Amino acid sequence: MAVQQNKVSKSRRNNRRAHDALSAANPNECDNCGEMKRPHHVCPSCGHYREREVVAMVDEIDLDEDAA
Repeated sequence: MAVQQNKVSKSRRNNRRAHDALSAANPNECDNCGEMKRPHHVCPSCGHYREREVVAMVDEIDLDEDAA
């Protein structure tokens, strides 16, 4: 079991943790619909990737009154 030999000071501990912060997302504008999307991912609003439709999106779901 690992047991430290000497106390690690707050400064040394915090310097080690200085690189652990998360960076903000880098959204890009979709070429098709103009919504913001993650780079190198399919657009969640229109389903396009690199100017072609990859995922068919349903505009509106029609439910029968009996089914609802």
